[in-house]
Order: sequence, then C-alpha cells, then structure tokens
Amino acid sequence: MNGLIDPMYTAVDHQWMSEALAEAHKALYLANPNPRVGCVIVKDGQVIGRGFTQQVGGPHAEIQALADTKLNGFDPKDSTIYVTLEPCNHTGRTPPCVDALLTAKPAKVIVAMVDPNPLVAGKGLERLKAAGIEVQCGLMESEAQILNCGFVSRMTRGLPWVRLKIAASLDGKTALPNGQSQWITGSLARADGHHWRAQACAIVTGVGTVKEDNPTLNVREVETQRQPWRIIIDSKLETPLDANILNNSLESGVMIVCAKIIDSDTQEKVKILESRGIEVLTMSNEFGKVDLPKLFAYLAQERHMNEIHIEAGFKLNGSMLREDCVDELLLYYAPFFMGEVIGMANTTPLDSLQSRQDWKIIDQSLVGSDLRLRLIKSKQ
Repeated sequence: MNGLIDPMYTAVDHQWMSEALAEAHKALYLANPNPRVGCVIVKDGQVIGRGFTQQVGGPHAEIQALADTKLNGFDPKDSTIYVTLEPCNHTGRTPPCVDALLTAKPAKVIVAMVDPNPLVAGKGLERLKAAGIEVQCGLMESEAQILNCGFVSRMTRGLPWVRLKIAASLDGKTALPNGQSQWITGSLARADGHHWRAQACAIVTGVGTVKEDNPTLNVREVETQRQPWRIIIDSKLETPLDANILNNSLESGVMIVCAKIIDSDTQEKVKILESRGIEVLTMSNEFGKVDLPKLFAYLAQERHMNEIHIEAGFKLNGSMLREDCVDELLLYYAPFFMGEVIGMANTTPLDSLQSRQDWKIIDQSLVGSDLRLRLIKSKQ
C-alpha cells in the first residue's frame, strides 16, 4: 500500500506495523538467507511481545514474539499480531510459524506482504482464516518488500539482488593511472559502505582489485554476527596465495570463480586453495571469461543468496553493466576532481543517446562530505 493510509487500516495499525518493521530491521545483517521479518503482538492497546528473525536455523520473528509475550507474563489469546511477512506454513530448518500462531489463538493477524516463496505463497494466510482468525494483508507492503528485495528477487526471478558500489571523484574517476584508489571518499562514507556489505550474502570483487588493493573485503565498521561470503572473479586463477582476502576463510567463506582449469600448475594451485578451505568454481562463457549471469543464477538457486554486493574495478564493473547483471547502483561521490584517469566502468560507447540504459535515483544523502546516490533501473 506504499506506506499511505489505507481505509482498510487505522493510524494505530500503521503505528504497530511500523514497530514490526523496526523489529525486522534488526535482522538486516543477521537473517540471510531467510527474509528479514519483524513481529509485534498487541493486546488492550499495548505491545505484549516483539521479535525478529534470528540467524539461520534459529527462531523466526513470530516465535520470538510469542516467547517474549510469555516472558512478559501475558497471554496472546485474542490479541492482534502484526507481522511483516506472511507466516510460514512449511517445515524447513524450523517448524511452521502458522502452527504456533494457531496455538496462540489471536483474534487477528495483520500481515505486510504475502511470502513470495512458492512453498508459502498465501497458504499460511489461508490456514489462519480457516481457523477463524481474522486476517488482513497489505499494510505497508512496499516497505516490507524493499527490506527484503533480495529474498523477493530470489523467489520470483531466481536471481539475487545485485548492488554495485562505486566510490568516485566528482568527474567520475575511481583510481589513479597506477591503480591507486585508497582512499577517494572519507571515513564516514567508507563506514556506510560496510553497512551495505553487512546486509549482503556475498561481496564480489575481481582479481584486478585483489592484486592492486589487496583488500580484506570483510565487515569491520559495523557490528555483525555474520560475515558475508567473499567471491573473486578470476578467469585465469591469478589470485596470489598470500592475498588478504584469502585469510580467515572459515570466518565466512571464500570462493574463487574462474573460467577453466587447463594446466597442471593451475590444478596444483586449486589443490592448495581447497586445502585451505577456499572453494574454486569453474564457470566459463563462450569468450573464455567467467559467465556472470550464470554465476548469479547459481548463487541464488543453488547457494540461496539474496543480495550480492559488488566492489570491483572499472573492468569488472563494465562487464557487470554490459551483461545486465546489476539491479542497483550505490555511488559515493567525493568533492574533488581527478582528471583523465580511470573511470567507473569500462562500458561500450553509445552509438546514440536513444540506446542508453536509464537509471532512477531512489535516494540521495550526504555522508560526511561525500554524496551518496542510490539508483535502480528505470522501467522502459
């Protein structure tokens, strides 16, 4: 309902669903690959329980909220439950949340959005209705969908939500001729970038960035219980064995994606990497490069990854854009000029302005002295 007051709901309903969404935000860095869900239980005009989705394998938001209700000494019977995603009706790593809600006997359940997971997809709501519980769905739906853009993308498109982050000067330059790029933006913008890293399932970079900057590419500037996977696009398996990104691989998981393993030296390098717990995946396109669209489909469908965060150089950035792999741009502009040096992306020059791909700005914010823009593809 796009956050507007809908006649189906009261201002009080919006207030409680806003609180449920605030709970869901607490799962931003935690819940992957599960959706970020929040729940509040209201009775006689007060919240008697609240909860959010825990780390994978842990309780879902509804279970947390019901446990909180009991801890607070309240009975959830005849309450109204506000939850940001349809309660699950299937057994996965945890039992169905619908069963727990039926046992609790609330008078009403108000849901922000239907679960796009085909295993749920309205079935949870139908079970609640069949038990005589009043059910409403669609309150602050847009906000709930945005919070789970990666999960929705994986369930509806079979692809993760791919966010490309670039830090550049005012004239769109990202590195000096010698490749130096640390640091273009200020400390606050860099810390903000770690917020976006933390909510991703994986951080992807290219071997060029590994060799030039030797980054760690983990989350350090925000507190998180879960480190994203780190994935290196490296067609010829040139990643140095002493690269920082390969350290502490058991902390999250490191994957190198190459095109082919063709000689004995490369095979020996694979053995060394795998002995250190580093995964090596081959995925070649017809040009002998890594097949990026196939990789992202694999990450979503086989590895259950929702959001992918890209921090790479202009060559891989260009490949990502040319092959239509990017859903969102996260751009940081520092207030200075760099001149004729390395740009944002090695894209193909346009033949005409009519052949361009337009992007829509969805957010613009100052982060310290730097300007942050977020953009998504404009609908054609």
